[in-house]
Amino acid sequence: MAIGRRGLIWGAGGATVALAAAGGGWWVASRPPETAREPWTLAGPVPKDVRLDAFRHAILAPNPHNRQPWRIRLLGDDAALLHCDLDRRLPATDPFDRQTVVGFGTFIELALLAATQRGVSVAVEPFPEGEPAPRLDARPVARLRFQTTGVAPDPLAAMIPHRRTNRNAFDRGPDAGAQAALSARGNGVVVRASADPALLAALRPLLAEAWRVEQGLPATWMESVELTRIGRAEVEAAPDGISLLGPMIEALRTTGVLTRDSLADPGSTAFSQGMAQQVALLQSLPGVLTVVTPDNSRADQITAGRAYARAALLAVRNGLDLHPASQALQEFPAMAALYARVHAMLAPKGSTVQMLARLGRGPTVPPAPRWPLARALFR
Repeated sequence: MAIGRRGLIWGAGGATVALAAAGGGWWVASRPPETAREPWTLAGPVPKDVRLDAFRHAILAPNPHNRQPWRIRLLGDDAALLHCDLDRRLPATDPFDRQTVVGFGTFIELALLAATQRGVSVAVEPFPEGEPAPRLDARPVARLRFQTTGVAPDPLAAMIPHRRTNRNAFDRGPDAGAQAALSARGNGVVVRASADPALLAALRPLLAEAWRVEQGLPATWMESVELTRIGRAEVEAAPDGISLLGPMIEALRTTGVLTRDSLADPGSTAFSQGMAQQVALLQSLPGVLTVVTPDNSRADQITAGRAYARAALLAVRNGLDLHPASQALQEFPAMAALYARVHAMLAPKGSTVQMLARLGRGPTVPPAPRWPLARALFR
């Protein structure tokens, strides 16, 4: 989420005065959040325990609202249980925790890929104590067992620290070769990368309307607002949620133009410009990637997340970016009509669209903030 360019210009005059008064403190505030991005460097010695090596890669996985809900309990010398931090779910926009489970699938896939670099394979048992419904509970999401089998290293593992979620306009879409490289079918999952003009033309207004629904409904919009970190200090203190960063963000924060209250107020410039920018961004759709499963079981959701993670790394290898645009897939009541429309378009035989993302090439962006691995481990 970001504030539109006109909104930035509107607040720039007062910001200049405030920054002049701030002196040297302004330079400190405008620096990138180095600590919050440190996990992406994979710095330090490689852990002897292959599980910790795998999980330091896995915490870089894409996940809804960057909530990073995973909690990890190591078992013995070769296994681990993954649990969900139930306080880090998204009850308004993800009322059945489907998107959260898909995020666990991306985490698992990155762990498996990283383990192959050590010749280790990982057996995955989703929901070993049963599939929870309608929401997740204290039972584990998955049990992982690490086995030294001499498995060949997967070259996609090298792409993990280079993956980004790019929330900018894309200037080109995937060519035929990239579409073929990203598309896949297996384990009941269909991944499709497409630049079909008719499909994109049909999706653009639907995606824009879905964004208007989410931002226009107080419960769903406030879920995002409350998780928004404005400026470097907030991001460093809580490297999750939705980060707003950069010199102009600091300027608007310093002058009081950009606050959570202004983002929440439908009558504010921040609200209206944010809406306009996001709707415009969703028109930048030179390509689309979808992940579809035949059913919507918890196991299907895990499998879909794993497939999306691989597609995201393949996108990096092909010089492309992904940006989830899955508002129309959310299951809260106000989205029901758009949910039905997007499924009629993309899954007409009753299957479930688990992921829908913009696919193309945008400007280079930095990685999203992350909590360190130590925060996810528990006994």
